Amino acid sequence: MSTLRVDNIKSRTGSTVTIPESNTLAVTGIASISGNTNVSGSLNVTGALNVTGSGTVNTSGIMTCGGLTVNGNMTVDGTTTTISSVNLVVEDKNIGIGTTTSPSNTTADGGGITIFGGSDGDKTLTWNSNSDAFAFSNGVDIRGAVETVSTASTYAISGSTNVILECDAHNGTVFTHSLANGQVGIVSLRDFAVTKNSLTTYTIIFTQNATGTGNTTGSTGIGTNIFLKPYNVAGFSTSARVSSGSTVTISSTANDIDIVSFAIHYNGSGTGTVGNYNVLATNNGSFRYGGVRP
Repeated sequence: MSTLRVDNIKSRTGSTVTIPESNTLAVTGIASISGNTNVSGSLNVTGALNVTGSGTVNTSGIMTCGGLTVNGNMTVDGTTTTISSVNLVVEDKNIGIGTTTSPSNTTADGGGITIFGGSDGDKTLTWNSNSDAFAFSNGVDIRGAVETVSTASTYAISGSTNVILECDAHNGTVFTHSLANGQVGIVSLRDFAVTKNSLTTYTIIFTQNATGTGNTTGSTGIGTNIFLKPYNVAGFSTSARVSSGSTVTISSTANDIDIVSFAIHYNGSGTGTVGNYNVLATNNGSFRYGGVRP
């Protein structure tokens, strides 16, 4: 193996330097490249390596230098890129990962960030295409977090005075509904994540209408008829388990407020089987102004 050593040579012109395979280009000092350098072997620069303009450095071996400045675009083709740096500073405020010729929700699955934790276990933030959500390997501490309250959607049931009340997890998990818009015949809970052994909660704040007649009997009670539609699953009808009685009924007093909470437990045994889901319902109700008010 031979070595081409360049020491203190200045003002040389030329566009291409080619070093044959299994040979080494060694530069003592600073190397500045404005043309092309093709190294089939290794490139060793004791000082800094400056690549300007349209200059390119191609090497199939190892490139070693005291410092590297690239005043243009840099493309790295390989299997693994390792950066051993104490501080990594990136000016770009939006970093793209998982690039491919045909990106999709499927190709993005599992993409994210891994923080190595050694024997204590890695910490990850990854995209889960099945649940259409980011998955955290550990708990999330969000200071001052508050829940955005959304308005539940209603749809008429053909041939009935009741409506379908739909709550979409993509809009939040707390919803309001005024019973002046119709009695609720079916509660639809949709687009919740189907992570194994998970519990998803929905809370609905019901305001009783002015006559106080909505949803006060078992046949139209909240929880009698539940339609579940997990994310990316066709969905199915079921009923909620309640603490007592056959359903959740709410106050019949005009303008009262009831807060009904649903919890959906998915055991992970198969997203398309209704028996793998348990819907639990409870009510804190008959909220009204007290008899003593300032």
